[in-house]
Amino acid sequence: MIGPETLASLPPARRAEIIFRTAQSEMSNRLWRAALGDTEGKGRNSDPNGLGSGGSGFPVETLMQLMGGGTATTGAAAVPGRQHCCCCEHDDAAGGAVAPTPNRVGELGTATIDTARAIAPQSDATLDLGPNQRYAGAISAASAATGVPAPAIAAIVDAESARHADGSWNPLSRNPRSSAAGLGQFLSGTWQDMAQTKGNWLNDVAAQRGWLDASGRVRPEARAELLQLRYDPEASIRTVADFARINLDRLESDGFRVRLDSETVAKAAYLSHHLGLGDARKFLGNAIGSDRARTLLTAQVGSAAAQARIADAGGAVQAHRQWLLGYIAQRVQPDRFTA
Repeated sequence: MIGPETLASLPPARRAEIIFRTAQSEMSNRLWRAALGDTEGKGRNSDPNGLGSGGSGFPVETLMQLMGGGTATTGAAAVPGRQHCCCCEHDDAAGGAVAPTPNRVGELGTATIDTARAIAPQSDATLDLGPNQRYAGAISAASAATGVPAPAIAAIVDAESARHADGSWNPLSRNPRSSAAGLGQFLSGTWQDMAQTKGNWLNDVAAQRGWLDASGRVRPEARAELLQLRYDPEASIRTVADFARINLDRLESDGFRVRLDSETVAKAAYLSHHLGLGDARKFLGNAIGSDRARTLLTAQVGSAAAQARIADAGGAVQAHRQWLLGYIAQRVQPDRFTA
């Protein structure tokens, strides 16, 4: 994260670029909130830092002041409490441990997309993945096949995947508290469902390898090999994109405008990846009940922190909404991956 003092010391051209991207991110956040029907922007629900900031961690107004080289004293406040999703509690491959062997997939067919609804995919030349640049080709291929913007796919993977010490994604990560595994942290049941869903990459792979029976269901004897494929980076990335496309299509058919721009696409897709489509629909429609909201929040931040947030927000529904929107705003930032 670049602080105000660091920004002030940058050359004018670089400073202007950062300010432009921050303002662009702020506008994207407003579009995202418009898709949620949240136009008032009250409290932490709309601004997890309480600063009116974009993705930089300090206010856009401060950035504009720094155009002239000034400095500001306002810093970003971190969102309190543990910030992770159930699908993102990872055990990195420990030294000496026997990690799963990725099942390499090679070049296989891709799904047909509705190009009229798709946002133009980005080539790997436009991606800046830092220590994860080796995944640019797979992300670009997934974007081309699904119409989901490449930076949005990268942002979802970045939010889900565990990391090595150098910041690179760990394709062999597992959630010790669930069956979630791989770069996309897919649960076993979700991965199997995707293999049985026609029109996506994983279904093509499963059919080609003889893992499906005559009715299109996964053969019991093939299930272990199919689940092992979650540890293959390409398979995980391609399925993240297909899962996002399917969920975005369903949300759009329900009347939610989730394809306004790349950031809205990424955040809506991640919301569905994180909650599941059923709860994502309820979340977007402000229809999650108090008991369910309490359960979801407790799973994320722990019982004591959940109770404190519920008391502060005046209810479990608002507390969960504030936490999740703040988490998504901080963790799902596709602009970070645009070269």
